[in-house]
Amino acid sequence: MTGFCSTPAFAEHTTGPHHPERPDRIRAVWQAVRDAGLLDLPDPWPEFRIDLGSKRQEAAKLVWLGPPEPASDEAILTVHTAQHLAKVQRVCAAGGGVLDSGDTPVGANSCDVARLGVGAVLRCCDAVMAGEVRRAFAAVRPPGHHAEPDRPMGFCMFSNVAIGARHLRRRHGVGRVAVVDFDVHHGNGTQAAFEDDPSVLFISLHQDPRTLYPGSGHAWEKGTGAGEGFTVNIPFRPGADDDDYLQAMEAQVIPRLEQFAPEVLMVSAGFDAHADDPLAKIELTDEAFERMTRSLVQFADARCGGRVVSALEGGYNLRALGRGVVRHLVAME
Repeated sequence: MTGFCSTPAFAEHTTGPHHPERPDRIRAVWQAVRDAGLLDLPDPWPEFRIDLGSKRQEAAKLVWLGPPEPASDEAILTVHTAQHLAKVQRVCAAGGGVLDSGDTPVGANSCDVARLGVGAVLRCCDAVMAGEVRRAFAAVRPPGHHAEPDRPMGFCMFSNVAIGARHLRRRHGVGRVAVVDFDVHHGNGTQAAFEDDPSVLFISLHQDPRTLYPGSGHAWEKGTGAGEGFTVNIPFRPGADDDDYLQAMEAQVIPRLEQFAPEVLMVSAGFDAHADDPLAKIELTDEAFERMTRSLVQFADARCGGRVVSALEGGYNLRALGRGVVRHLVAME
């Protein structure tokens, strides 16, 4: 069984009329999940409707785990500094503004919404560890993998998956957690949280950092100190396609996961490596997301009791995003 945690409140994080990380992203995900028959979600936005260009999927029903509770300061501070949290709270309390270098706008409700995003990931972690479900997906916004311990950036306020990994380690006593990030942008925030930590293996597949934000994620970045070798960056040239990614999964990702032997697998599931996405130049199809996910799930079934916790990251073409999430969820069953 696969759990699904989300809330319509994720649409309340306002970023401005032309920002790619916009409320319609979560609306598209909810519509896609409803249209595919995966979950009987209510329709909080009856005026929102897009043509996803996909047929109904044949898959097992999801288990509803939400809506989430907001994450506490204590949880957020397992990854972020007190100054980081205070900055986000201060800007939002003042009615909103811009964090970082201009690409991370927030509104008055944004800090509360971001807490719910972290909370959704924690709920998924708890459900998997309690045996309620074998796998779980947190459909959240804003995304999280660019938020560094002391810096919000790249549309991200809090590092959702990193906080989830710390929660698994501290609350549930998990000895080894692996994070696989297939968002088209390098997960610099997740890397920064764990680059000196040998208990968390971080693997990121992304467009070459010489050609795309945030400019990190070179193959030579492998972690530091005790964590050296537990960061694996796999950059792809612009124009890379399904075959390139699937070959990397088989030749690099799965063997490294097998060597590490995690007790839980986490996934930063971004869908902006799709050929139709406006922010990058990787040429994946819908099928690639399903096949990558199936590969990860097969590994998890064989090596870590099937335990997978996935969270939404990027994806800025609404149709490709909706379809990609559905293919990801179908592969997780």
